[in-house]
Amino acid sequence: MSIAIDALLTGKARAFGDRGEPSAIGKTPVAGSRHVGFLGIAGDEQGDLTVHGGPDKAIHHYPRDHYPWWIERLGGHPLLTAPGAFGENLSTCDMVEDAVCIGDRYRLGTALIEVSQGRQPCWKLGHRFGIASVPATVVKSGRSGWYYRVIEEGAVAAGDTLDLIARPLPDWTIARVFALLIGGAGKREPAAIRDLAALDALAGNWRRRAEKLITP
Repeated sequence: MSIAIDALLTGKARAFGDRGEPSAIGKTPVAGSRHVGFLGIAGDEQGDLTVHGGPDKAIHHYPRDHYPWWIERLGGHPLLTAPGAFGENLSTCDMVEDAVCIGDRYRLGTALIEVSQGRQPCWKLGHRFGIASVPATVVKSGRSGWYYRVIEEGAVAAGDTLDLIARPLPDWTIARVFALLIGGAGKREPAAIRDLAALDALAGNWRRRAEKLITP
């Protein structure tokens, strides 16, 4: 698998919510090469480091493939005319949740990155769109996007490719894991939840979520 990166995006933390809560969800495309470090892409920020960012959420990827669906759903929202509507760092086509697995390793430019978890939406996504139901729609539809951790630092630019290097866990697609841990399907698959709680490649916060789901 080799996928072209149609946009590389970063954003600075700014006052965002009704009470001035900080957020860097407003990301815009950048030109030229950017350093990819263990905590993310140079020039990118997170507004609340208690729930965003960190090694397991260094880079956020949201498929451009979903934009037509959202345009139809939301009636042509202006945010959907360009990449970055969902606060993503990477925008691509032909790469969606049921074709991406936890533990996948990709060469991103000269960096090496690994899929760590899906993106669990919060209120900030609804606030950004001005439609409070957007996070719930993400959960119901499974159009979540996902995060990477950085294994080897490097550099990347729009127009570079994302090349699959290894897929050690083909059974654990983002679509499946998201449905189990976020979408409610885990209630019907307790054995899968136990497996996820012990899955080293899964981000720590999602392993802890699985552990909580084990206990009634």
